[in-house]
Amino acid sequence: MAQVKNESEYKAILARVDELFFSTDENTPKDDPRLVELDILTKLVEEYEAEICPIELPSLAETIEYKMRELCCSQKDLSVILGISTSRLSDIINGKKKPTYTQARNLCIKLAIDPAIVLSL
Repeated sequence: MAQVKNESEYKAILARVDELFFSTDENTPKDDPRLVELDILTKLVEEYEAEICPIELPSLAETIEYKMRELCCSQKDLSVILGISTSRLSDIINGKKKPTYTQARNLCIKLAIDPAIVLSL
């Protein structure tokens, strides 16, 4: 399959993606050539972006801190939610300790954190 070779090709393809995107809508038939081209070009752009500027998963600490802001709660409040001590949660956030299996499971289930983040994969 074709690949985007450089930044100028990438920009040209993005411009074409914009044109195609705005020339179609949800009522455009699936077999319309514009949608087919849009699909192909979008995949090329995604592959190029994944190779050139991959987006890394956030750290567990960043994710926990984000969840605390999202829930408007303190470390103490979150430790109650997770059923662990505040000091243990602090150690996990500061990277001093890894969560136990049960703690990791609770982080995933109770805070809806991706297991790959909790396991640092």
